[in-house]
Amino acid sequence: MSNNEEHITTFKAIGHPVRNDILTVLKAGPMSAGDISKNFDLSNATISHHLSILREAGLVRERKDRNFVIYELNTSVFEEAIRWFKTFI
Repeated sequence: MSNNEEHITTFKAIGHPVRNDILTVLKAGPMSAGDISKNFDLSNATISHHLSILREAGLVRERKDRNFVIYELNTSVFEEAIRWFKTFI
């Protein structure tokens, strides 16, 4: 995938209101999908769908912790986006 395609994927993922809100929730630190979903009036399946898109865009990472999948922000993608934005200044 080219850098432009990566940026488009990143910004599409960030641009959805629910995904943007999930990223905001994850600023507090790593948490399970169940804990994330407690912040929303949406089904677990819907939250899982949005987490998958965020993961595919590289914005979140996941890891197994016993019976749970823990999600956390991947700040390197945000840092890369900031570097890209700075090329326009």
